[in-house]
This record gives sequence, structure tokens and C-alpha cells, in this order.
Amino acid sequence: MESFLHKIILDNTVESYLYVFGVIALTFILKRIVSKYLAKLLFKLVGKAGKKIARESFLSLVLQPLDLFLILLIALIAFDKLHFPQVLDFKIHRVGFRQIIDAIADGVLIVAFIWLCLRIIDFIALILEEKANLTTDQTDNQLIIFFKDFFKAILVIIGVLLILRFSFNKNIGNLLTGLSIVGAAIALATRESMENLIASFIIFFDKPFVTGDLVKVNSFTGTIEKIGLRSTRIRTQEKTYISVPNKQMVDTIVDNISLRTERKADIKLEIDLGASVQQLAALIKAIEQIVAPPFSTQCLVNLVDTGKNAHVISIEYYSSIDQTIETFLNERQAVLLKIVEWMEVNQLRMAAANTDVTVRSY
Repeated sequence: MESFLHKIILDNTVESYLYVFGVIALTFILKRIVSKYLAKLLFKLVGKAGKKIARESFLSLVLQPLDLFLILLIALIAFDKLHFPQVLDFKIHRVGFRQIIDAIADGVLIVAFIWLCLRIIDFIALILEEKANLTTDQTDNQLIIFFKDFFKAILVIIGVLLILRFSFNKNIGNLLTGLSIVGAAIALATRESMENLIASFIIFFDKPFVTGDLVKVNSFTGTIEKIGLRSTRIRTQEKTYISVPNKQMVDTIVDNISLRTERKADIKLEIDLGASVQQLAALIKAIEQIVAPPFSTQCLVNLVDTGKNAHVISIEYYSSIDQTIETFLNERQAVLLKIVEWMEVNQLRMAAANTDVTVRSY
């Protein structure tokens, strides 16, 4: 038995192989227990800020990447105790096979670590969103989403740099210097994307609108659902989902309907030319009584035009913004019905009501 354990296979004894694979097997068996223990320790670091978040939510986020990271880490440490077989020490295009294996191992370990960090960022964002939901202001919610995506992007860039450093043995300092020059050229080539990124910061700090606001941009009206690094997502009144570049949201005129202090109703009446001055004056007075406060906060009724087709009366009144759009439309309908009823009682016709046809013979 002892002779078998000391038998050399690929420059290593059988005992060494059994030790290494035993450690890996033990790690694989105990990985979930160790991962849960480490995850619970990490969860305790959150303290009181995360007490309202279910522990299972945190565990579901970090257990899988933590399992992978632990297995890879222990496996690399264990395999490092073995001697690399000389038979496998060959070169592929001037690069040793051992260097290739080491580069792949380092790269996979870095990817697992970055994955774990990304899940931790998701959990921190979950905690902050829970606290942000306690307030009525939606600004903090959109800031959390923005910075979560921002830090994730930074973390991915750091991961790429670490892979270049440890897997490809590149000097990051020189690489960053070169990238700064290339980055300047890329920034010029992707000027529009950079402008959208800068515009996103302007939106967050200037706050012309926040998530949940009803806005009108160009010919679209909808609710702001998300403000990203490049674009703003809007759910339109037709229930479509559009993305508007942030630069356009900053440069164009945005009507924030949610910030209106009052709702305005604008009605135009075209009265038949046969109406007398006394009838028009009586109609204007009747309309003023119909839409007078407290039904509206302000009312303007004027004869604004007259000509060969009709007398035009303009009705503008304002109502409270607190009422829903359904209530506003129902009240506007009630105003129109009362006006039509008054005109019927007083035998006053709309311009379109004159349907007389005159036939002449020549």
C-alpha cells in the first residue's frame, strides 16, 4: 500500500493526488455549509440597515457565486501543491502550456469574484430601495437605480483590467496611459453617447422630472419609468415603451404634467350667425355662471372671433390638479351638456346646425 502511495505518475506521487483531490472533494461537499456561514457573516456586516430585508433574499443572491469562488480558490491552492508534469510543459505559439493553464485559472477566479461583488451591489441596492420606498419622493429611487448600474459598469471594467494584469501579464499602468489616448479618440467618435451620459447627471441633479412623473416630450405623453445612463424610458398613454436619449430630454422642451398646479379646459363654441347680440351676451353670462367657482378656480369666457361662418366663443377654465383625469373629463362633459341644454331652451343654434340648402336656377 505504501509503495502504491509513493508511486510517481506525471511527476507527482499518488499520495499527492489523493491529498489534492480529497481537499477538493471535501470542499465540494462542505461548500454550501461554508458558503452559508460566510454569507451570514457578510449579512451581519449590513447591521440594522438590512434588518427589514429577508435573509433568504441575500442568500439567494450570493450563495451561487460564493460557492463557485470557494471551489475555484481551494482548487487552485490545492493544485499549486502539485508539480507541473514535464510532459505537459510544451509551448503553443511561443507560450508555455502551463502559462495558459495559469492564465485561464486566474481569469475564471477573477470572473467568479466580480460576479460575487455584482451580487453584493444588487443586495445593497435592495436595502437602499427598501428605505427609499418609505418616502414619497421618487428621486432617491432613481438615484439608486442609476448608481447601481454605474458601479456595476465600473466593477466590470476593473474585472477586465485584473484579467489583463494577471492572465495576460499586461502592465496596467502603461495600458491605462495608452487607453487614455485611445479613450480620447473614442470619446470623440462616441460623442453622442458621452453627451447622453453627461445629460443623465444633469437630469439627476437638476431634477426637471423624476421617476413616476407624467411628461410630454415632442409628440409623446407618458410616465417616466426609468432614467438610465444613456436614455430615459417612458410608458406612453398608448401603453407602448419608448426610449428617449437623455441629451434630447435635456435639450428639448419637456412638459412635466405632474407639476402643473391646475388643469385647464379649453372649449370653443361656434354659434350660428343668426344669433343676436342679446343672445350672445346672455349665452356668455350663462356659461360664466355654469363654470363659476367653486366648480373652477378661474374662468374666462369671451367672444373671440366672428365672420362669415360663425361667432366663436372661447371658454377657458381651471380646476384643481388633485382630481383624477376621469373626474376632470366628466366635469368637462357636464359643462358641455349644460351649455347645450341652455342653448336648446333659448333656441340658439350652433353654426353647423344650419343645414338649409338654396337652389338657384339661371
